[in-house]
Amino acid sequence: MNLRIGHGYDVHRLVEGRDLWLGGVRIPHTHGALGHSDADVLLHALCDALLGAAARGDIGQHFPDTDARWKNADSKDLLERVVELLRIAGWSVVNVDTTLVLERPKIKPHIPAMRAVIARILHVQEDAVGIKATTNEGMGFVGRGEGVCAHAVALVQRV
Repeated sequence: MNLRIGHGYDVHRLVEGRDLWLGGVRIPHTHGALGHSDADVLLHALCDALLGAAARGDIGQHFPDTDARWKNADSKDLLERVVELLRIAGWSVVNVDTTLVLERPKIKPHIPAMRAVIARILHVQEDAVGIKATTNEGMGFVGRGEGVCAHAVALVQRV
């Protein structure tokens, strides 16, 4: 099989006193995601989608929150490591599609910068990186502004 698809999902609580990193870009906001690393849910979901497509486990297996090496890690570095793991295993990225789910802030103005960051790391053109954002219509933990989540799908090909 020369093509494989993977899906990823991540969620983090939003708290005061943390920066909000989404898609490798710092987003101005009153709250940031709480996590062992910089808690970039979009890049974490993307890591899981890529790892899943190549049957290489998940982000927690490769970068466990019990390992001090990953404390406050930049998720762009984690994604770069995942891309390298895939390269070693004989896979390259064809395209990715992602969805961020949060009530605030508005994401649309930041999407071009996120696409540029992700495309550079994945070694693809920006038009191979889909990023969408939606709210949870005021329902649940996301709707109450308590958290943020992201979904990602990745297509990889055997090189």
